Amino acid sequence: MNELQQLQEKIANGTAVVGIYGLGYVGLPLALRFSEVGLKVIGFDIDERKVQLLNAGQSYIERILPAQIQVAQAKGLQATSDFSRSQEVDALIICVPTPLDAHREPDLSYVTNTLEAMLPHLRPGQLLSLESTTWPGTTEEIIAPRLRSRGFNPGENFALVFSPEREDPGNPDYGTQDIPKVIGGMTPSCLSLGSALYQHAITTLVPVSSPKAAEMTKLLENIHRAVNIGLVNEMKIVADKMGINIHEVIRAAATKPFGFVAYTPGPGLGGHCIPIDPFYLTWKAKEYGINTRFIELAGEINHYMPHWVVQKVADALNDRSKAVKGSRILILGLAYKKNIDDTRESPAVEIMQLLADKGALIDYSDPHVPSFPAKRDYHFDLKSVALTAEVIRQYDCLVLTTDHDRFDYQLLQEQAALIVDTRGRLAKRSNTITA
Repeated sequence: MNELQQLQEKIANGTAVVGIYGLGYVGLPLALRFSEVGLKVIGFDIDERKVQLLNAGQSYIERILPAQIQVAQAKGLQATSDFSRSQEVDALIICVPTPLDAHREPDLSYVTNTLEAMLPHLRPGQLLSLESTTWPGTTEEIIAPRLRSRGFNPGENFALVFSPEREDPGNPDYGTQDIPKVIGGMTPSCLSLGSALYQHAITTLVPVSSPKAAEMTKLLENIHRAVNIGLVNEMKIVADKMGINIHEVIRAAATKPFGFVAYTPGPGLGGHCIPIDPFYLTWKAKEYGINTRFIELAGEINHYMPHWVVQKVADALNDRSKAVKGSRILILGLAYKKNIDDTRESPAVEIMQLLADKGALIDYSDPHVPSFPAKRDYHFDLKSVALTAEVIRQYDCLVLTTDHDRFDYQLLQEQAALIVDTRGRLAKRSNTITA
């Protein structure tokens, strides 16, 4: 029996050990799901704080309760920053970020650094799955050669697949196990092994012909959303100039039972996927002499939206004989979408910075984000402000950037001198401006 046949047997009988690399919003739910179905899981992360919290039975993600961590621990879940333990696992699943660099080009350093940390400790008969969103060809052009350089040949003594994450934080209808999982293997045997592993944890698998097809699938999903959000954001600007409420128009258009999908405008794009992933394809397409004009135009519009909001704030203050400089402004909602604690790429943060650069005195309130998180490009030493009538009246302007259900909107509108609403959540009043 060769190494891959032994791996197949371990996966089939449920004795395979799963390693999850990157214990964030994607990796931790996946680790808990594999633990839930009875597989032993070792979670790897370079962030010692996460490792310590998990091993103490605590959570650092709002929607994941400590009790869930503790149940998984009882089933064998461990967290570590020691990559030498990679030799203990049978399946290695990479769930690390793939951001853009300062030039808006793909930054695969998290992926490659993780792989380089793994490589000295790999052994024949393991399965590696990359879940991090990336450009088509990454698995075959970046991952596979590094494996082969150490004698690990996909389809012979090692298995390699790409299976993009599809997490939707805060979605009550779709948990990790409910979201169909796309998977592409380097060889048919790789695909078979990867599918067998994920079948333990995911209800529906969607096999495709290659890692490239799986990589392109994830990009198409997010580009579809980015382009349509760019369209509706542009429509919002046009409607505003015409004195039309775009949210009323969208609600009316959505009554059509065919041929229309409602997208809502906002202050910009947030989350790790939609603001970033389209540019992975834009970058790769240039290698083939193709300019992705739709993607780039949507990116321009969506990137502009925080600036649009800041201008609306400035205009609204000006109408009340106030300047942005010196005004006390409270940002309502730091997360990139409502009812979650995820602030990755949140347009609210950029709006804060733009207003601060203009001299505004900035605070924020977010019931899901008690203190401003560490970020590469933004540094605010702030804690969330509790919303009372007295506190609200202290600000010259409130900017609703994330429409959390836990906000008391009646109180806000009754007490605020001015609110700029970027989400279309508030009723029309003299102190409320839609942006």
